[in-house]
Order: sequence, then C-alpha cells, then structure tokens
Amino acid sequence: MGFFRRIRNEIIYLRAALRTLGRLSAIYKTPNRTFADTIEDLAKSKPRNVAIYFENRKITYRELDEAANRYARWAQAQGIGKGDVVALMMENRPEYLIAWIGIIKIGASAALINTNLVKGPLAHSLNISGAQHLVLGAELADAYATATEGLERPLTVWATGGAVQGMQNLDAALAQQSGEPLPADTRNGLTLNDNALFIYTSGTTGNPKAARLPHARVLTMMTGFSAGANATEKDRMYIALPLYHSAGGVCAVGTTLTVGGSVIIRRKFSAREFFADCAKYEATLFQYIGELCRYLLNTEKQPRERKHKIRLAIGNGLRPEIWPAFQKRFRIPRVLEFYGATEGNVALMNYDGTVGSVGRIPGWAKKRFNVELVRFDLESETVVRGADGFCIKCAPGEAGEAIGKISDDPDTPTGRFDGYAKKEETEKKILRDVFEKGDAWFRTGDLLRQDKLGYFYFVDRIGDTFRWKGENVSTAEVTEAISVFPGIKEANVYGVQVPGTDGRAGMASIVADGSLDLDKLRGHIEKELPEYARPLFIRVSPEIEVTGTFKHRKVELVREGFDVKRVSDPIYFNSPVDRKFVPLDEALHDKICSGEFRL
Repeated sequence: MGFFRRIRNEIIYLRAALRTLGRLSAIYKTPNRTFADTIEDLAKSKPRNVAIYFENRKITYRELDEAANRYARWAQAQGIGKGDVVALMMENRPEYLIAWIGIIKIGASAALINTNLVKGPLAHSLNISGAQHLVLGAELADAYATATEGLERPLTVWATGGAVQGMQNLDAALAQQSGEPLPADTRNGLTLNDNALFIYTSGTTGNPKAARLPHARVLTMMTGFSAGANATEKDRMYIALPLYHSAGGVCAVGTTLTVGGSVIIRRKFSAREFFADCAKYEATLFQYIGELCRYLLNTEKQPRERKHKIRLAIGNGLRPEIWPAFQKRFRIPRVLEFYGATEGNVALMNYDGTVGSVGRIPGWAKKRFNVELVRFDLESETVVRGADGFCIKCAPGEAGEAIGKISDDPDTPTGRFDGYAKKEETEKKILRDVFEKGDAWFRTGDLLRQDKLGYFYFVDRIGDTFRWKGENVSTAEVTEAISVFPGIKEANVYGVQVPGTDGRAGMASIVADGSLDLDKLRGHIEKELPEYARPLFIRVSPEIEVTGTFKHRKVELVREGFDVKRVSDPIYFNSPVDRKFVPLDEALHDKICSGEFRL
C-alpha cells in the first residue's frame, strides 16, 4: 500500500471513528432513553417522513408510532409489562417492526423467532424465550402446529394477517386500541440495562441460543451502523434479509430509522428482483450477507442492475474473490464490510474499503475498542497459554481466535457482553485470566489474522477449520479457490473422517451448471491450493442448504460424509492413481475405507 493511500485511509478512519464514538458516547448520557423514544421524537419532529416502504404501502413516522402505540396498549391489556416477554414469529412486513417497537414501548421484551423453524427447534426457541404470548403471522400457522407437542407451557397465540382457527384474532384486538401517545410515565424506571429483544443464533451446529439485547445494545448497534454509513434522513435502506436476525432487523433498520430516513422491506430475498427494487424505491443503501452477493453475481444480467441510486452497501461476509467483481458489475460506489455478532463485543468496520478486510482499529482507538487475537490449538480447540498461564497474542499474519475485553465502561461503548437467556451458555463464551488475573474477554469462536498495517481478515469459524496431513485447512480459503472456477455457482467445504487416517479429509459440496469440467477443476485446484488443502471428495448437489441468513449448514453434510449408501447426490473421488476425479461407487468407497488407497 502506497504512502499517500495510507494517509488517505488514515484520514477516512479518523473521521468515521470519531463520528461513531461521538454518537455512541451520547447514548450513555441519557440512560433512560430507548429506541422507542427515538421513534416517538421522530413522529413529532418529522411526522410526514416515510419510515417504511413495503410493496405498495408507505408508512410515515406518525403512522408508525400510532400503530406501535396500539400494540403497546394491546400488550398492557393482556397484563404484559416490564420484564415480560412476547414471542414474535412473522414474515417480513411493516407489522413486524411495529409489533416489537410497541412491545418495547412498555418495557417488555420481544423474542424474534426464526421463521424457518419447525418441530423441535421451534419448540426449543419458544420454550427458552420465557414468553406466555406469541404474535404469529397467519402464514406460519402450519409451522407452529408442528411444534405444539414440544412446548413446555401453553402459549396464548395471537394470529395476524388472517384468522386462524383456535387462535386469538390480533388484528381485531388492535383495532380496538387507541393510537394516541402513551402516558408520559409509561416507561418510568426503564433503563438502558433492561432487556429489549431476544435474537437467536443461527443454529448451524445445534439448537439456537437466545442472545439478550438490552436497550443499550440495540441502540449501540443501530447507532454504530448509522454513523458508519453517515446516514441522513434522505437515505433509504433496502432490506431483503430476515427481520428476525440482527443484521436485517436491528442494524439495517437502525441505520436509517434513527435519523428520520426510510427502510424498504422486501418480504423475501429475490436475486432477480433485488436491483429492480433498489431502482423502484430509490434506495441509497442496502444490507448484505456474503452469500447474498454471490447469489446476485450468479444471476443473468438484469435490465436495472446498474440503474439505481445506491451509494453504499453495508454488511459482512463479502469474500475477496468476488468483492471487486460484485462492486464493478453492479456499480456499487462503496462497500462497508463489518465484523461482529449479535451477542458479541468485537466490532470492526472496514471504513476505507480495503478489499477482503473486515476492518482496522487505529492505535489511538485501541483503548476504546479492545480486540486481540490469541493463539489457538485447532486439535484440542483451546486457546494456547504460556508458561505464566496467560494467553499469547498472535504475531502479524498469524491466525488466532478473536476476543474482546468485556467492559461496562461508557468510554468503551462496544465492550458489553450481555449473554444469553441461559446463564450456563453465557459462561461458555467468557475467557478468564487472559492477560492478567481477573480479566474477562468474550470469545468470538472465529479465527482472524491481522496484517502489519493493522487490517483484520476473517479466516474461518472454529470447528470449520480442520487438520489434514498435519496441516490446518481453512474451509473459507478452499471455498474461495473453488468458487471462482467457471461452472460453479456455490461451494460448501468441510472435513470428513476417513477410516485409518488422522485428521479429516477435505470434501466440497458444490452447485454447478451443466458445463462443469471436472478435469479442469482438478487442475485449477492443484494450481490454487497446497496438496493438503485440496478436497479429496466432490459432491455435486442441486442446491446447498442454508440458514435464513444464508449461512451454509454443514452438520448433516459432515455426518453423511462420502458414504454413497447415504448420499443420493453424485460423489467424485480425487484418485491418486488415476490422477483425476472419478465417480465414487460402493466398491471404491470400500477400498478407500479399507486403506487400499494411500491418502
């Protein structure tokens, strides 16, 4: 990186970081002020500004606040108040935001339930929420019915968007309530430390955990994104991500709804309609997840994909192998990549757009955003401690687990760790006695590396990185190498057990078009990856299963491995004898498992 570019980037970081710190610090100066107050103030100061665009509807701030007041009064009529929880399960639409804003107006919490869940995982999420009432979109009534046998307590279910037999009619109940401002003393005694939302982890490796989001965290996330994007009331944020997750439902929403701007809500993500929507609603911002960007790149060219007013795309997981192509094809002036988690206290933003990086913390801001990378042993899946018993910081270029110092000091606004609904799950994420006796740090569970200039780069999720032939293999790096090959639309890389061998062999589940050339793919892999990182098995699937936030699911793939008796998809073996990918059948599978092939 040249000298003048480094100076330019330093100035960009200085301005953005100071703006962010200023706005975040202001949150703690008014400890009784919540996001509900923000909406109420905007309803008074900017009543005609459009808060929400949805399909053919426009909802102003005045209308948003009035609708939320009806929800608040409905909740009070059910005896719901401070400390209580209402579960919310509904597809993307304005009523989703209206519901939880109304619920937090009276000091209660909203548990945002993943709309893709059914049966056991759905029952689990409802059980740990502690809710007695469920606000349910009528379109999800069948999904809810699959979970009722697993509920630990009966729920009063309120259907909205249509009548459902056996459920209360929420729309009728709301129509009986007033939209007038709530009494001034409604939130007396409520502070930033009180809980506002429960948002669930994606559940890629097990049942979801309910992360606590107090009002302070909600405002910190919203304000941090708004400041990072330098949003104003003229901005319009396009949201095609699910509202039950923090990326779409808190960060994206708060980017504009904290400053009088607009959100444009899409019911469900559509790659073909994405930029047509951006053009139609004159969006200036959109929130992305890395796989969303890959889906967009895999679509055929659309008439309006460059005829939009987008000035900034903000999100996380945009991989370096597609970053420049994505920005160029869709004419995106700026990308603001970030790193963070719903419940975490490690927050990074790549303000200057350095391709592949998730952000940097300038030296002068280190005390305000205390993040470290510590050495990690992949085989034992534990941090490495020195002879003195303390953790060892990584050298530049060395991958390690990212950790954030836990602090309630207002001068370190992202230092909070509020944990989960279950205390035992909270304790698992805390690393103690890290650099000195008594200190406590949040464990991200992610491997990052930092270069000599201080830029952080995501390496892999702990548990996704595996060892083969005595070397550590990053699934993310292998995925990058495979995904750029012509004919491959998606790739999901993981490690599988092979009898008689140490570690795990690489396997890739891919979605490909009809023109995929396996011989050329093998040559590409040999060129791009060291021998130990080259996948031994290729599974060609019609699609890759993802979570609602586009994260690849791997648990079932790892469990099935390369067993042709369990997998109906075609599997190919990178044969050391034939020096090419050959179809895997039962006979070949048995030879591999018996050790006939030296791998």
